[in-house]
Amino acid sequence: MGFFDLFKKKKDNAAEQVATPEAQAAIEQHEEQQAQEQKEELSAGLQKTKEGFFSKLARAVAGRSTVDADVLDNLEEVLITSDVGVETTVKIIEHIEARIARDKYMNTSELNAILRDEIAQLMEESHSSQKDFGLEVQEGTPYVMMVVGVNGAGKTTTIGKLAAQLTKAGRKVYIGAADTFRAAAIDQLGVWAERAGATMIRQEMGSDPASVAFDTLKSAVANGADVVLIDTAGRLHNKIGLMNELTKIRNVMSKVIPNAPHEVMLVLDGSTGQNAFEQARQFTQATQVTSLTITKLDGTAKGGVVIGISDQFHIPVRYIGIGEGINQLKMFDRHQFVDALFGEKK
Repeated sequence: MGFFDLFKKKKDNAAEQVATPEAQAAIEQHEEQQAQEQKEELSAGLQKTKEGFFSKLARAVAGRSTVDADVLDNLEEVLITSDVGVETTVKIIEHIEARIARDKYMNTSELNAILRDEIAQLMEESHSSQKDFGLEVQEGTPYVMMVVGVNGAGKTTTIGKLAAQLTKAGRKVYIGAADTFRAAAIDQLGVWAERAGATMIRQEMGSDPASVAFDTLKSAVANGADVVLIDTAGRLHNKIGLMNELTKIRNVMSKVIPNAPHEVMLVLDGSTGQNAFEQARQFTQATQVTSLTITKLDGTAKGGVVIGISDQFHIPVRYIGIGEGINQLKMFDRHQFVDALFGEKK
């Protein structure tokens, strides 16, 4: 059982009956309509990024017919100021220079399509391990996810929304409130757990986080849970203390469920731009991060951070947050993301 299997709704006997052609057609039509609505919602969520990026791009090529050194310099500035990141920007520029050298000539009107291709290729390479997000889990064993990130990145909200989506899919979800250093975090998580229909395990403020994780897994196993989400403290993301704490939590969990956690998700606030890169760097040094969630993309023009972080850290993006609603935590689709930025490929 992999992570994506958890979102397949459990079938009842009626659902297993063979559908009539008319019913099957209605199901397909409904799924197609849902897919279109998701595309439109993603496009709307990335509107600020699109507007910022393409207005800068239009200025970069204004009055020019061919892509020359000046245009590339301007393009480099556009990408960097869109928070794509220096290393990824240099990579994109070098690829475009290679295409110009090969083709001898490139019209500025082609630049959008070329940029789209280059970014799509980078995203493809970064997500090559998409199928191997976490360890496969035996049926009947809870899938354990440890969630890390600095305070304010949207960690607690992400856990709550994820729990709601999982319970809606018919899964039994346990949440461990292992951020024991902030009473507000525990209370907020409790509200989300109740709203989602999940069970939360907590201890007193200041308790050992590893003890909370241990109790959560023990209870989850005893009660036949499908998924366990462990919240962790987000303070001191650049200190050795966090590394030791996360290592201790991991070690304790593996005593209850071998190989747990099956996934370590790092939550980053996309609106912080370059600071999100630094957080990713610090957390990947502190623990083995296997997936990313990038939040708050709807309120910022810094959506380029998704491209740069994916490319530089080679850690697949699992989710992006494009709004406050429970359903606005979206499972990330790199093809839909590129389509939302550049429009669907003709």
